[in-house]
Amino acid sequence: MVYQGKPSRGCQMCRTRRIKCDETKPTCNQCAKSRRQCPGYRDEFDLVFRNETQATEKRAQRATKKALAQRMTKFAPSSTPEPIFSNGEDSSANSSFVTSQHLSMAQYGRKNQQTPWTGLYSLLQKPQMDLDGQATCHFLSNYVLIPRQGNGRGFHEYVVPLLRAEEVAPHFKAAFDACAMASFANTRGDQLLVERALRIHSKALGAINIALNNPDIIKQDSTLASILLLGLFENITTRNLGMLAWGPHIRAAIQLVRKRGRKQLRTKIGVALFIAVRTQMIVHTLSTAKPPLMQAEWWLNSDSVRDTYASQCQRLGIRTGEIRAEVNRLMSQLPRNMQSVEAMKDLIRQAREVDFECVRWAETLPDHFRYRTILWQDEIPDADYSQLEVFPGRVDAYPDLWVASIWGMMRISRIILASVVIRCTAWVCSPVDYRTAPEYATARRICVENITDIIASVPYQLGWFSTRKHLFQQDSLSGFACGEDDTYKSLSGYFLTWPLACIQGQDYTTDIQRTWARGRLTYIGKHLGVSYALMLTQLQYRTPSMLIKMDGTMANSPSVNVEKLLSMKVAKPSEVLPTMPMAPQLFRQQMFQGQPTVLLTQHAMSTYDDTSPEGD
Repeated sequence: MVYQGKPSRGCQMCRTRRIKCDETKPTCNQCAKSRRQCPGYRDEFDLVFRNETQATEKRAQRATKKALAQRMTKFAPSSTPEPIFSNGEDSSANSSFVTSQHLSMAQYGRKNQQTPWTGLYSLLQKPQMDLDGQATCHFLSNYVLIPRQGNGRGFHEYVVPLLRAEEVAPHFKAAFDACAMASFANTRGDQLLVERALRIHSKALGAINIALNNPDIIKQDSTLASILLLGLFENITTRNLGMLAWGPHIRAAIQLVRKRGRKQLRTKIGVALFIAVRTQMIVHTLSTAKPPLMQAEWWLNSDSVRDTYASQCQRLGIRTGEIRAEVNRLMSQLPRNMQSVEAMKDLIRQAREVDFECVRWAETLPDHFRYRTILWQDEIPDADYSQLEVFPGRVDAYPDLWVASIWGMMRISRIILASVVIRCTAWVCSPVDYRTAPEYATARRICVENITDIIASVPYQLGWFSTRKHLFQQDSLSGFACGEDDTYKSLSGYFLTWPLACIQGQDYTTDIQRTWARGRLTYIGKHLGVSYALMLTQLQYRTPSMLIKMDGTMANSPSVNVEKLLSMKVAKPSEVLPTMPMAPQLFRQQMFQGQPTVLLTQHAMSTYDDTSPEGD
């Protein structure tokens, strides 16, 4: 092979423009100054081992430059919604693995040589038509989102390199097989395959218990990935009250991340796992009203930031969780007096400040992070809203599924902050009707606006535009590890279960909006294989009104040491009431059924309790 010179370590954009790159991470200053989207840097492996011909290199660079130019054009600000029409070009480079047509993963890898995960797509060299192979392909094409062009837009991307390891860890392989078979069984509606998935799950629990007892294995990437997959398994199957079954796995993953320390951020897989746990931790914190175990500074250090805008949104989510947990702690124990009233006013001020930061975050986003309104859906007289794909009103489109999920997190944070303001206002105003306060009108408007925004994002996330490409089509900066990218994906349903459940239980959601949201959850559970969504449709709660009524009952509790309570800045998880706005009987459950999983989590939690030192 002819020596081609020392490979450049610059970002893709600077190499394409043939200018000097300062190699600043995560985004080079050259791209920032010219207001270009920095696609990131090549993998260290690709810098050492280059296996492309010069012609292949040039073709890939031309495709990357063209895709970036198209994306910047399609997402330029527009005063009026305009449909985006396809340019008629062949899109086979973006959709590559179709099992039924016997197109191999190796071919997919060759078509996407410029991704940071180069070579990982050759996981399956031949089409696997047996059940295990079909389940594997189904999971990779529905739950594993791979970032392209060096960006950080991925989800479960760590699964592929762990599966391609020379020696795949048996506990990770069992956990992966359990998730793959469960998802495959749900979409096919095959009870025999569900039972098979449960047997594999039992095997995975035993293997992970062995790994947790081995000090050399417990800190490995495969162990943490296995814990995350077990949490996903609970959401897919919903064997044990959904959130109550998923929560212990997330708490165990948080403890493992804490023990692994900063060394885990030295590898690409370690960073991907850390971000995955951080994302799940935020969802768990906001949905259960429990405080995060560590503050935002610990979770969002410079080594763990792959996308600045996503990290800023997650920081706001963590701060929202801290405020909500503090409200729960004080309201569950404080009597109503002048000192406690001032404490509540201070929490209202903090919630407003974080909400303002959320608004500022949205206003300062670059074009490649913004959504567009594509069309307006007219009302349909006498329609069954539980069956409609699109709710009357706006229909928005996003650069990709990952960006849509980030926007969803921000909107849920704003709804929670507004609910906190209303709740604290009601506590301060009591016995006067809190709905007469000016704070109530503003907070209610924020809830209504964000509910509308979430509803407008659902059709895009559930693949509505995939059959209407004459309305909207774009090249995505992320793609699934297997299969066609523009088909219905289980991951989109997985992302949407929490936002849809949140607006379903909001006081400020209209009856037809609630019916529509419940119908979308039913669709996700029955057609996309996320059974957890079906359980959420059965919940009958309203927030913040139910919480306000509960707060009025707690305010009559015996007097406590107010100064001591107010001096406690951070509440321990055990001191916060689990006041997720669900049906009250769910919170009386001490732990979900399924003893092996409980023992697994208790072992991890006891191994890494809150007093253990952080790993180096």
